[in-house]
Amino acid sequence: MGTADVEAVWRIESARIVAALTRLTGDFGLAEDAAQEAVAEALVSWPLDSPANPAGWLMATARRRAIDAIRRRTALQDRYALLAADPTADPAVDDEVDPDRIDDDILALMFVSCHPVLSPEARVALTLRVVGGLSSEEIARAFLVPVPTVQARITRGKKTIAAAGVPFELPPAAERRERLGGVLSVLYVIFTEGSTATSGDRLVRPDLAYEAIRLARTLAALQPDEPEAHGLLALCELTAARFPARTGPDGSPILLEDQDRRRWDFSAIRRGLAALAKASTRGLGPYGLQAAIAATHASAPSVGETDWDRIVVLYEALGRVAPSPVVELNRAVAVAMASGPAQALAIVDELIASDRLSGSHLVPTVRGELLARLGRRQEARAELELAARLCANQRERAVLLRKAAALGSTGRD
Repeated sequence: MGTADVEAVWRIESARIVAALTRLTGDFGLAEDAAQEAVAEALVSWPLDSPANPAGWLMATARRRAIDAIRRRTALQDRYALLAADPTADPAVDDEVDPDRIDDDILALMFVSCHPVLSPEARVALTLRVVGGLSSEEIARAFLVPVPTVQARITRGKKTIAAAGVPFELPPAAERRERLGGVLSVLYVIFTEGSTATSGDRLVRPDLAYEAIRLARTLAALQPDEPEAHGLLALCELTAARFPARTGPDGSPILLEDQDRRRWDFSAIRRGLAALAKASTRGLGPYGLQAAIAATHASAPSVGETDWDRIVVLYEALGRVAPSPVVELNRAVAVAMASGPAQALAIVDELIASDRLSGSHLVPTVRGELLARLGRRQEARAELELAARLCANQRERAVLLRKAAALGSTGRD
């Protein structure tokens, strides 16, 4: 077995291993460290001697590393005795992963990784590390931050969890429902960054987006009665369905109206629609409403034939349940398609007057498009050039500059 094989097994089994060790040791940080040490050992030993049961080998090795660590903590000898009760256990058939509890263990791991005592950045890093199985290097590459920054976030996160005495257990049902929004928001942040990178030279980071989808599927399977878990999954699937058509061979963005919809992933669309149906059982929440908007796009043969009136209504509903300036801006885009640019421009100008998206490239991007449609070319060019200056993603910036240049300089509106 080579490095790729080790990484594949780790990506699949890491959450189960860390969850089981955390339940057994009661120490989230110790469990994650022991699991990482097991992977490091696998990278050395598996190419020389491949185990018959790779997952069992990782679990047994991680368990031994945890025992070694606990041994060094004299105050925890009772736990060591519990863990070391059967030192002759066969690693290949190791039984510490309780099949009747593992789903709850992984769910508990998600809630611990996304605990409110952590900063948003730490929640994202910990979730990707201990639930998703990504390395610090992979997380750093995805979010374009230095590896030491990611490692520091993970270390601080584990220390914060330990200092706060966060138990490794599923919160009570009522509290779980309250905290589910935090778990969903972490997965949403991960997917959004993968779907449209905030900075760098790539528009889409599909590996990160697909990792978020994998985690969202896990959450929806473990929380089948939570509509918003299915709503988030639907949103991710339906959005990711467009990935194959969103960029050209050189990575340059392809706008929605120019995309070859035959290249959309129709299997992902079917999965997204199925998840949306489950989300609709008790009325749509914020993620479900966004998924419904994505579904409207997915079902349209072209931009011109899209049901923009329905999208406007859905954005209005989203604005009532989860008001935000970004929702208002997106509603303005839909209004422009349904009713014309003049009405949409009024919405955007109101956003500017309220100063709710100051510094974002999104507002001048939309305003520039609307002004161009109204024939106010000089103003439109100025807005698009402003948007380009504010945009940190190189691919998006290039598109904005091309649009601005295409407007030329007329000297008048």
